[in-house]
Amino acid sequence: MYSDADAAALYDVLYPWNPETRAANRFYFDLVMAADSVLDVGCGTGAMLHRARDQGHQGRLVGLDPDRPSLDRARRRTGVEWIEGTAADAPSGADFALATMTGHAFQCLVTDHEVRSSLAAIHGALRPGGRFAFETRHPQARAWEKWNPANISDTVDASGRALRIWHQVESVVHDVVTFTETTAEPNGPVLRVDRAHLRFLAPDSLDAFLHEAGFEIETRLGAWDNTPVTPTSTEIITIATRN
Repeated sequence: MYSDADAAALYDVLYPWNPETRAANRFYFDLVMAADSVLDVGCGTGAMLHRARDQGHQGRLVGLDPDRPSLDRARRRTGVEWIEGTAADAPSGADFALATMTGHAFQCLVTDHEVRSSLAAIHGALRPGGRFAFETRHPQARAWEKWNPANISDTVDASGRALRIWHQVESVVHDVVTFTETTAEPNGPVLRVDRAHLRFLAPDSLDAFLHEAGFEIETRLGAWDNTPVTPTSTEIITIATRN
């Protein structure tokens, strides 16, 4: 079997966090380094905050995530506060200058209640004028159509174990996509199957939730090269400001 701890370690192999080579990482890293206090919602294994502290960030850095194995990896780095919890558990009145939600984590908020309660908590964790930066996949790009067994990824995890990973969409109901991720040995047994749900909010629906929660849109981009949202954009990249 492939344990939850193994899966958390594999995430760092599949999605290495490097602002020098990945435009999305650079976008967030610049914001983090310019802010005197940062809450990273859905911080995962903590790579972004690790990097910020290693690069000399002197302010308060807090990572929030519900996945304990990921937080166990994050906690290998001292000098950062790590909190186990969902976005709705963001600390009220914490006076953060910046909150981030990277890696399309916002799409894990599937129900209206989850979106509203999460945005309300993030709003409450920011100081007046504080910024919330995040991205979601634009539904017009229909990214889920590429999540099928024909697109197999072969990799080697941190322990040197060869792995084969693929995805399979189970359903698309309104704006929620349900799919599985299968991890197996190449030409061998299946090690684990993880099931997930992601919500693909359109820009107008997303903005309605943000305005309801007390945010104003400061920046809206459709790609990591700083281009605006267009009819062919694959991303909805947002910086929203707390009123």
